[in-house]
Amino acid sequence: MNGLNDKTVAVTGAGAGIGRASALRFAEEGADVIVTDIAEDAGRETVELIEDDGGEALFLTVDITSQSDITAMVEEAVDSYGGLDMAHNNAAGAAGEMVPTAEVSEDDWDKELDITLKSTWRCMRHEIDAMLEQGGGAIVNTSSGAGLKGQRNVAPYSAGKHGVVGLTRTAALEYAEDGIRINAVCPGPVDTPGYSQMPDEMREKLKSNVPMRRLGDPEEMANAAVWLCSDDASYVTGMPLSVDGGIMAGR
Repeated sequence: MNGLNDKTVAVTGAGAGIGRASALRFAEEGADVIVTDIAEDAGRETVELIEDDGGEALFLTVDITSQSDITAMVEEAVDSYGGLDMAHNNAAGAAGEMVPTAEVSEDDWDKELDITLKSTWRCMRHEIDAMLEQGGGAIVNTSSGAGLKGQRNVAPYSAGKHGVVGLTRTAALEYAEDGIRINAVCPGPVDTPGYSQMPDEMREKLKSNVPMRRLGDPEEMANAAVWLCSDDASYVTGMPLSVDGGIMAGR
């Protein structure tokens, strides 16, 4: 892909799943990668994988609910690599307890919205400031198919992911003239560690809802995120891109 060589990217939640696949893919395309995760061992393992393949990366422990951690992430990009060209805001919460909307506790609602939506905004505000100083950049936020359509019994998660899409579109309009492109990836069911822990019956049900009749691979989500940050997508901004095996085609 064009435009990633010698650029710097920060990837949150890069210790496993989509985040790890994204960090590895950015490194393959020549980017210097700031690998962040709340799980230190997993994040450092991602760095090792990148370095073993000849790439450049460093690890930071980042809790995305901590403003100071996010500030440190952006400052590290500037101090170590001279700026922040790209960001993949991937870390988020899980769907949590699956109950109808009226049965969601206020604590669960607040926790999910803080992790999924507010933390995406926390990351973006500092990333945008750094990109404004250097004259442009690209941001990709991880939303979900649940951010494009309703899903039963996951109200806080779905509301948060819908919010990520709205935030992405709004910021894309605000900063288009500044050369900052902001998009979202909306995965369908993906074969991540979380899905691998589900009962076989549930995994089969998820696959049966996908027109392609399979779960997605984390690498397929990473390919979309990297493409959106590349010069190959230079005229794309404000787009929630479904990578879901055809699920949204039937909506």
